Amino acid sequence: MIYFAYQTQSDFLAPLRSVAGLAAASLGQFSGLPDNIYSRSLRAACEMVSRAGLTHARPPFRIERVKVGERELAVQEEAALVTPFGTLLRFAKEEDLGQPRVLLVAPLSGHFATLLRDTVATLLPDHDVYITDWHNARDIPVRAGRFGLDEYIEHIMRFLEHLGPGAHVIGVCQPYVAVLAAVALMAQDGNPAQPRTMTLMAGPIDCRLNPTKVNELATGKPLTWFESNLIATVPLGQGGAGRRVYPGFVQLGAFMSMNLSRHVRAHLDLYTALAQGRRQEAEATKTFYDEYFAVLDLPAEFYLETVGRVFQDFALARGELDFRGRRVEPKAIRRTALLTVEGEKDDICSVGQTLAAQDLCSGLWPNRKRHHLQAGVGHYGVFSGRRWQQQIYPIVRSHIQAND
Repeated sequence: MIYFAYQTQSDFLAPLRSVAGLAAASLGQFSGLPDNIYSRSLRAACEMVSRAGLTHARPPFRIERVKVGERELAVQEEAALVTPFGTLLRFAKEEDLGQPRVLLVAPLSGHFATLLRDTVATLLPDHDVYITDWHNARDIPVRAGRFGLDEYIEHIMRFLEHLGPGAHVIGVCQPYVAVLAAVALMAQDGNPAQPRTMTLMAGPIDCRLNPTKVNELATGKPLTWFESNLIATVPLGQGGAGRRVYPGFVQLGAFMSMNLSRHVRAHLDLYTALAQGRRQEAEATKTFYDEYFAVLDLPAEFYLETVGRVFQDFALARGELDFRGRRVEPKAIRRTALLTVEGEKDDICSVGQTLAAQDLCSGLWPNRKRHHLQAGVGHYGVFSGRRWQQQIYPIVRSHIQAND
């Protein structure tokens, strides 16, 4: 019922938001009204009403050109491989420069892969970048079947096989366990497509270490509680009608509740910036929330298995993670150099949880493993923003180049 109630409310308010958007546009500077605090305040109020809702469609990456050395090259998005649950998306430059091929594994955690837009843009000048563009479960027909943790791991292995031998993989946040498991399984099988490097950034390998509020929430209730209270059925009218999902709007609500006062203040500041004509400041805030309010539903089985096997049972950290009846053995990794990255102020995946991968990959020589703790950054600062670009990325680039 929760999804039906949400969709009913969203459909009911859609005409109001549409009218408010038209009103904001008509009150623009070309409407004949004087451009003063009164007209701007009215326009700002209309715009805030028009923005009071969520979207379930992936925002654009908006990466159309990249500067490589002294040249600026056009970039085009290409679907290299498509399944019902995800697209292997390539950011193809207009010239093939023979750069290292990198698979960037985006989180499947309530937002779209565009959350890593800054990560992609930073990697792109030096690499041939592919990303896992996960599809919204509310749009995936029930006939496409289930998508759990095993299927997620299979997708990563399949995507790496498509890139072929000599590629590199970067996992950001939630896919950390799946990426490590996929590389371990490929090593166990002697798969020629096992990557040359694996970079794991701000991911929960061992959630027993320095548990955060997120970890405490996951262990504070039995798995049956999560299934009873957080899983819903996609209503009629959507492509995935009848599919059981963990709704993106529920995930967003949980994240916002952790810092509710900050989000309220940000929207009050946005209204003030619009009313005072500080458009550049307003656009920066709008861009962030356009991304933040674009929500993606997770298949129920994937969500529940992740909560149970990763956050409650700590299966990989305990050496007890199975895939299709096989034990996952990170110690089998010998050819893939490892880099782990953590943020000092990360309140989602705390210090030590990512570092745990170093001990699990005991088959690697010490000179094939490296860890970096970035001072002064929280979770998003590990893969986005100034410190990512100026301090973390050079280490990632060096790690790839040294092993390419």
